[in-house]
Amino acid sequence: MGRSWIVLVAALLGWMFDGLEMGIFPLVARPALQDLLGRSDDALVGLWMGRITALFLVGAAFGGALFGWLGDRIGRVRSMTFSILTYSLFTGACWFATMPWHLGALRFVAALGMGGEWSLGVALVMEIWPRRHHPLLAGIIGAASNVGFALIAVAGLLWPVRADSWRWVMLAGAFPALLVFFIRLWVPESERWQAAVRRGPGRPVAAVLSPPLLGRTVLGVILASVALVGTWGSVQWIPLWVDQLTGGAQPDAKAWSQVASALGAVAGCVAGGWLGGRIGRRPAYFGLCLASLLLCAWLFRGFAAYSPALLGAVFLVGGVTASFYGWLPLYLPELFPTAVRATGQGLSFNLGRILAAGGALYSGALVHGVYGGSYARMSATVTLVYFAGLLMIWFAPETKGKPLPD
Repeated sequence: MGRSWIVLVAALLGWMFDGLEMGIFPLVARPALQDLLGRSDDALVGLWMGRITALFLVGAAFGGALFGWLGDRIGRVRSMTFSILTYSLFTGACWFATMPWHLGALRFVAALGMGGEWSLGVALVMEIWPRRHHPLLAGIIGAASNVGFALIAVAGLLWPVRADSWRWVMLAGAFPALLVFFIRLWVPESERWQAAVRRGPGRPVAAVLSPPLLGRTVLGVILASVALVGTWGSVQWIPLWVDQLTGGAQPDAKAWSQVASALGAVAGCVAGGWLGGRIGRRPAYFGLCLASLLLCAWLFRGFAAYSPALLGAVFLVGGVTASFYGWLPLYLPELFPTAVRATGQGLSFNLGRILAAGGALYSGALVHGVYGGSYARMSATVTLVYFAGLLMIWFAPETKGKPLPD
């Protein structure tokens, strides 16, 4: 197997396990919080879900900045091993949680690694593979994460998650730590990064937060934020909403909704990268925002009972809202030169998660204080964020047909 294929396999496994770790909490959240709170009040569960999701997103943002900086300083591969160890071991440690804030703290630390792994893997793959493959690779990158998201949902079907079994699911989250041995033994470092380092030490954080790159960083943050707020402020709540619709009487219903969303997301991510390569980065992003806005309105305003039709709608919504995660790995690396690429795209994507954390807190507050425990009405409100994407993409540069900047 050639070095480029080894890098791709390692990165895909890292992203797949990253998605698996992200999918764990939506699956276990309602029974876990009911267990830890000793109450089944959906308004209170929604409030804590919002808090823990916000902590996760803030952790991912800091992790993207921290590990992106490490990747530009000590290398993509070494930093990737640290990030995978962080997210796997601290997810497994959720087994020991006895209070809701314990889950929040452990998810925060695990998220540091998840945020870092994304930016490091994207930089490594895009720097090693030829440019002509980038649109397809960008889609596969996003799809790999959602394969992991689907796998944990399938596990939830085979072993329904209840208040007395959720800890085993969290413990299984420590398994990806084994991937580190493969990475350290077989994965080569980016030659492009090594050449950039030989040209002299850099200050990647200062560079991406100063002109002339500052404007690109700000645009990257905004474009990522639209996608992330839509996902974490509404779509990630679908399993809780479905569990609510069934009154908790069908434990596999939330797993089926997660499977439908994840399978749609796999297809959507591939389509997002392909579309960006085919028609251009800006038109593709505009189309994805418009489709997300319309389909989310249909799902959250048009269904009031669990049914096969609802699962079909979840599949479509999962696909179109996740397609951004095939577009972003294509576009963000094209905004920054090699010496600061991991930092720049890491900050862009993961600072977007801080804004998404605000969206998650806002979502929890809406469920708790405004919509009386209705996840659907809250989600219908939050997905209006796609209007911002329809406008802001036209301020971003078009990079189709241009090489990665050195």
